[in-house]
Amino acid sequence: MSSNRSELGAFLKARRAELSPRAVGLPDSAGPRRVAGLRREEVAQLAAISTDYYTRLEQGRLPASAPVLEVLAKALHLDEDQRRYLFGLAGKDTAKPRRRTLQKVQPQLRRVLDDLTSTPAVVMGRRMDVIAWNPLAAAMITDFGAVPEKHRNYVRILFTDPRMRTLYADWKSVARTAVAQLRMEAAKYPDDPRLTALVGELCVQDADFRTWWAAHHVAALSVGTKVLNHPVAGKLSLDWDTLTATTDPDQQLVVWTAEVGSPTHDGLRILASWAADRQHETNPAP
Repeated sequence: MSSNRSELGAFLKARRAELSPRAVGLPDSAGPRRVAGLRREEVAQLAAISTDYYTRLEQGRLPASAPVLEVLAKALHLDEDQRRYLFGLAGKDTAKPRRRTLQKVQPQLRRVLDDLTSTPAVVMGRRMDVIAWNPLAAAMITDFGAVPEKHRNYVRILFTDPRMRTLYADWKSVARTAVAQLRMEAAKYPDDPRLTALVGELCVQDADFRTWWAAHHVAALSVGTKVLNHPVAGKLSLDWDTLTATTDPDQQLVVWTAEVGSPTHDGLRILASWAADRQHETNPAP
């Protein structure tokens, strides 16, 4: 658990840097501030702990208890995702033990994917690896089968495939959120060598990833809306949702849908027809 203490300290420091005294109900001091946001002593005051104790927490010199984490989460105005991440770093969550075996898609999810002929869907595993997909998802995002398995990671594809920057209408927002979601994965698996290698690679290759990773923002893979400018189907405004497999909580089914009768729904039908024609050309009937 000591390996996560420095990460926990960095997270606390990043969060207090985003808060002003006024935002948390403290008076602004007259003197200039050497750094942005709250001072350590102000966070300690809000959490009703000593400044020395908080300083040692932020420096990674002490483990944090659940009660202290709770008051710090309130003092720093953490949202639910950030709070869960904080507790995960301290080992106070109820996550199952880490597993390092190669993930294979659950048979139930594979059948769901096969039945979703008009709805794009993928199954994401640990590290946001794409471990299964249906033909419509491949037609909408990228041909995952053409990506080497060791590189078949959603965040990696977002940052290394130039087509993603034109496919997503607001690529920066999508990519920034993906980095925050990957941060959440890092809290669950802090010693995962593949995740460490992925982060290191993207930090070297991409300045945006490096900046966003250093900001320590976190987010859960849940729900949202994405707008795509697809070269075949045109503009698609899609709602996405995440369903977690009860047989393996590390596998999540992500689906993209649109309201029936909407231009996006019609666009998905066009895309499904195009994907079927392309598949027929690639694998013609005997």
